[in-house]
Amino acid sequence: MQNIDYLFASLSKSKFRSSFHLKKQDLDYINKKGLETIKSHAYDFINQRLKPSFIPNDGKQTPMKGHPVFIAQHATATCCRNCLYKWHKIPKNRDLTAKEIDYVVTVIMTFINKEIAIDNTKLPQ
Repeated sequence: MQNIDYLFASLSKSKFRSSFHLKKQDLDYINKKGLETIKSHAYDFINQRLKPSFIPNDGKQTPMKGHPVFIAQHATATCCRNCLYKWHKIPKNRDLTAKEIDYVVTVIMTFINKEIAIDNTKLPQ
């Protein structure tokens, strides 16, 4: 696990990771549900799809669309255990700890909040 600012600076240099952004429908969904609900969804997805030590479809368990958290996971390399290891140095082949889950959700929510801030700068003054 690493410093969030350093992580986002590194992710911004990846053509693949930096290509992910929330679309209007994602932002509308966030506005409708609220950030606390989105955060709760993030915890649910991480506990179901990333926490276990063995994931039969690792690398394919996170859809590329359908929920703002999924987009955030791809943007932040929190989409599978291989990416968690490569980008965040979180070991594979064991369950994620509560601290690691909190870290992953913090990374996801940081991305989402950055996207909301970018969207708000596009609003007329």
